[in-house]
Amino acid sequence: MKTSKIITLLALIFASSTLVVAVDLSMSDLLKKVKAGRTADSADNKKREQQFIKQKQEQERLIRETKAQIAALERKAATMEVQFNDNELIVEEKRKQRDERLGSLKELFGHLTSSAADLRVRFEHSITTTQYGDRVEFLNSLIKKMNSSTDLPSMEDIERVWYEMHQEITESGNVVKYQAKVGVEGQQEVVRVGVFNMLSNGDYLEYKSETGALSVLARQPSDYQSGAGDLQNATSGFSPVGIDPTGPAGGGYLTALINTPTLEEKWHEGKLVGYIISGVAVFGILLSLWRFIVLGGVSSRVKKQIKSDALSDKNPLGRVLMAAEANKTADVETLELRLGEAILKERTAINKSLPLLKIISMVAPLLGLLGTVTGMILVFQAITIFGAGDPKRMAGGISGALVTTVLGLIAAIPILLLHTFLSGKAKGIMHVLEEQSAGILAERAERK
Repeated sequence: MKTSKIITLLALIFASSTLVVAVDLSMSDLLKKVKAGRTADSADNKKREQQFIKQKQEQERLIRETKAQIAALERKAATMEVQFNDNELIVEEKRKQRDERLGSLKELFGHLTSSAADLRVRFEHSITTTQYGDRVEFLNSLIKKMNSSTDLPSMEDIERVWYEMHQEITESGNVVKYQAKVGVEGQQEVVRVGVFNMLSNGDYLEYKSETGALSVLARQPSDYQSGAGDLQNATSGFSPVGIDPTGPAGGGYLTALINTPTLEEKWHEGKLVGYIISGVAVFGILLSLWRFIVLGGVSSRVKKQIKSDALSDKNPLGRVLMAAEANKTADVETLELRLGEAILKERTAINKSLPLLKIISMVAPLLGLLGTVTGMILVFQAITIFGAGDPKRMAGGISGALVTTVLGLIAAIPILLLHTFLSGKAKGIMHVLEEQSAGILAERAERK
């Protein structure tokens, strides 16, 4: 038992001694590594310190150079300021000298500048520019030259201003043909009528001064297109053609002419109410024509019956006479009642549809007034929303609203006239029936 304890004790002593040796060895290594690290860090720090010192010296050198440059520039600026002031005095003296030498020419150049500016505006909007396209550029350079303090126009420039002005006056009375670009179709022959209008292939052209381009008017004055074609095809003599004296780019008159709506476009402005009025008018006219044919046939048969001794039930008079013949033995009072009854039966057929025509002639203007009132309501609503800043738009809305009134009157007037004519024709037939009935009663009374 003692022996085992001794062995265990010896084993513990040996293990502890081994652990101490191992710990001693690792601490030594760690100390060496720490010492080596401190040496490396010290070397790096010295290297960085040397770099910082070098960079600082370089920055100080750059600062010294920059200050030297600033000082040199300040000295140069002071020298140039003195020179600038001296040049200002020289320039002012030269300007006075130039003004003295110009004398009355200065006033002349002022008028020339004003005239050139006016000509430039005129040429920009003139259709002659499509033929003489370099005039505007010349005037621009001339105006720039005359506004310059270092340049003066030459005699050739001044003479050209007069020449361009004279040429514009001359061209205003000429009718010429030349090649020009029209729209996207390229070069084609155009006819220029003075400074008023341009034509090509029977169409009127529009000149847009903003772009300097020619284009065919989207809507042509159809009443004058034949004259435009004749003028382009003519080689001599006179050719009648319509021109607009109010301007070259369509002008106010031509613009108003081509923008004037056709009858169909005006009719469409009436919209739904206008369509209803038109339908009512067509129905009334067709009904009137039908009644005119019917009453014409009835009147013709009545006239034949008057001349014939044979009675026919194919006409009102024949049926009335047949009623009298059926009651030839009755007394006068009874016969009068029978004839009155027969005439009343015929009156309904003869006056058929005439009350309807009268109603249509009265309703059509009321429908027109309805359309006008509703149109005016829409116009005032638009004014409330967008304001009344555009008189043309407001006038166009009012004009469209009044279309229904016109349509109503157009429908009512002929239908009223037809109703009056048909009423007279119906009254004429009734008058024949009443006249024949009165004659029969008078003969019967005389017999008694």
